[in-house]
Amino acid sequence: MTAGRWMRGALVLGLFSLLAACSSLGGGRGSGGIPVVKDPAPIVSGTMRPYQVRGRWYTPKGQPNYDEVGMASWYGDAFNGRPTSTGERFDMHALTAAHKTLPLPGLVEVTNLTNGRRIVARVNDRGPFVDGRIIDLSREAADELDMRRDGVARVRVRYLGQAPRLGGGTVLRAEAPRTVEPQPVQRAAVQPAPIQTTPQPYHPPQSAYTPPAYAPLQAAPTPVAPIGGSYWVQAGAFRDPGAAQRIAERLGARAKVDETGGGYRVLVGPWIDQAAAESARQAVMARGYADALLISGG
Repeated sequence: MTAGRWMRGALVLGLFSLLAACSSLGGGRGSGGIPVVKDPAPIVSGTMRPYQVRGRWYTPKGQPNYDEVGMASWYGDAFNGRPTSTGERFDMHALTAAHKTLPLPGLVEVTNLTNGRRIVARVNDRGPFVDGRIIDLSREAADELDMRRDGVARVRVRYLGQAPRLGGGTVLRAEAPRTVEPQPVQRAAVQPAPIQTTPQPYHPPQSAYTPPAYAPLQAAPTPVAPIGGSYWVQAGAFRDPGAAQRIAERLGARAKVDETGGGYRVLVGPWIDQAAAESARQAVMARGYADALLISGG
């Protein structure tokens, strides 16, 4: 009996040692709290140099007080397994993200302001290089924030510091979503304030209505004359019909392959309303098809 009690005690001590070792990695999914990073990974120096994408320069730098509100998008299958800016392999099933200027690798807290869902994501890549976006999330991160179906979401991004050597992604307890109090209708002829399309510093929720920080349409879009009363989003054009069909399947039931001029277009739609079609184009771009076009007819 003495030997049996000794063995049980040894097993209990081993279990506590294992749990302590796991906690030193900086938190895990579902832990419910901000990870405590005890052994941070070094900043990858090559990711801190100024760089240029599509004619625009970006200057990475330390931003310990970074806290902004803007639009998030996500990326997945097309990039899964490819190297990120830090040299790590992109894993669309992990809680990771891309940011244009934060130190890499780092940790950020991302809150979906529509539903209050929150995560901590490991930032290990650069992007997104689309106007109006402040962060690009992995498919898993988009799922945890419940934004993958819409393609984009309005979020708050807060920098937490350097990432651990491994992982760091965590699902946090959700917050109450931001609410908008109804306001009396103003009858005076007042010019509306311009809608902000650039990332904004985060401010705590107020009872008064705040205009959204993003609008998918320009203030004065050039009208497109519809053919047959419909609008389509062209995700891409391909020579290989098989490649076009695979892209169409990824984009869902509203996507089709259209053969034209010896090539194959992937079209998503149709929509009767141009504003709805433009929103759909933004969502297609968020899926990784940055050259998506809004066309009429189809």
